[in-house]
Amino acid sequence: MSQDRIFTRTAVDTTTAARTGFIDLPHGRVRTPVFMPVGTNATVKAASKETLEEIGFEIILANTYHLYLRPGHELIAKAGGLHGFTRWKGNFLTDSGGFQVFSLAPFRKITDEGVKFRSHIDGSEHFLSPEKAVDVQMALKSDVLMQLDVCTEYGVSEKEASSASRLTTEWARKSKDRWLSARGDFRGSLFGIVQGNFSRNLRTQSAQEISSFDFPGIAIGGLSVGEPFEVFCEYLEFTSSLLPEDKPRYVMGIGTPEYILEAVAAGIDMFDCVFPTRTARNGLLFTAHGPITIKNAKYVEDFSPLDSGCGCRVCREYSRSYLRHLFKEKEILYAMLATYHNLAFLHDLILKIRYSIDCGEFDRFRKDFLAAYHSRTE
Repeated sequence: MSQDRIFTRTAVDTTTAARTGFIDLPHGRVRTPVFMPVGTNATVKAASKETLEEIGFEIILANTYHLYLRPGHELIAKAGGLHGFTRWKGNFLTDSGGFQVFSLAPFRKITDEGVKFRSHIDGSEHFLSPEKAVDVQMALKSDVLMQLDVCTEYGVSEKEASSASRLTTEWARKSKDRWLSARGDFRGSLFGIVQGNFSRNLRTQSAQEISSFDFPGIAIGGLSVGEPFEVFCEYLEFTSSLLPEDKPRYVMGIGTPEYILEAVAAGIDMFDCVFPTRTARNGLLFTAHGPITIKNAKYVEDFSPLDSGCGCRVCREYSRSYLRHLFKEKEILYAMLATYHNLAFLHDLILKIRYSIDCGEFDRFRKDFLAAYHSRTE
C-alpha cells in the first residue's frame, strides 16, 4: 500500500451505507467507524493519556489554532512534535484552525490568501494561510492534517456560501501543493474538506472539486452549525454519497449517539466532538436509556451504578449518589470520573456498531439502541 492509500474497507451493511474498515497511520492502525475524543490543548480535559489508552482509543484530536497561539508550534516541534510533547502513543488528528477562526467572526478578515485574525488570548494579530496551516501541522507531526477551509453558518446567503466554497477549493489546492513539496519523509496524511453550506448544487460542486485533488481522506465540513437535525441528516447523506468509496470519510463536530448513528448509516468513518467531555463536566452523563442530569435531587439516595449495563470502571465502582455529591461539591474527581464514563460509553457504542455492521444487522441495532436511549424522561 502506498503512503497515500490509507483506507481499507472490511464490511458494508446490507441496508444502509454503513461500513467497517481500518486506516493505516504512522502511529498504528485505526479501526473504523471511530469516534475521536477532542484534546484541544493537546490534552483531553480531565483524562490522562493512560485513561484514553485504557478505554481503547487509537486516535485523538488536537487543535491547531490553540496550539499555534500557545505554547506555539515551534516549541512543540522541539519536543519532537505532539507525540514527543505529550507521550501519547496513538495517532493525532489536528484540525486546521479554520473552525476556530470562523467562530471569531468579529475578529477576523478573510482574503483569497488566507485569514487575518486577532488572538482570543491577548488580541495580537496573526495571519493564517492554507500553506501556513499545513506548515504548523507538519511541525506538530500530526498523523492526519486538515486543510484550511472556510466554514459558513446555517442560513447564510447562496452568494456567501458560494464564495466560501470557492475559497475552500482554492485553499485545498494550495494546501496539497505545500504538503507534497515540504513533506520529505513526513508520513502524516492531509485531508481535504467539502463545503457548500446547505445547497445541493454547491455541495455537489465542492465534492467533485475536492475529490479531484486525490487527498488520502476527505472531510465533510459545514454541518452541525446550528441547522435542524433533519437538515443535518439530509445533507450528510447527500454529501457522503458524492465521495469516493476508497477513502476515509470524516464529519467534524458530532458526538451524541443519535448523530453518530446517523453518520455511520450515511457511510461516515470518522467523527469527533467536545460534547461528551464538556457535558460530562457539566453534569450530563450517557446511559443506555438516555442521558441523565446528575445534579437532580432524585439521585441523592440513588446508590445504583450510573448504568447497570455499562462495564466501565466508573459504573463498577461508583454510585449515582456519590457522583452527584462530587458534582455538587465541585470536586476534581467528579470531572475525571464523568469524563471517563462518557468516553467509555461512546467507545463501547462504537464497538457494538462495528460488530452489527460486520454481522449485517446495523439497521436493527440502530433502531433497538435508539428505542432504549429515548425511553427515559427526566
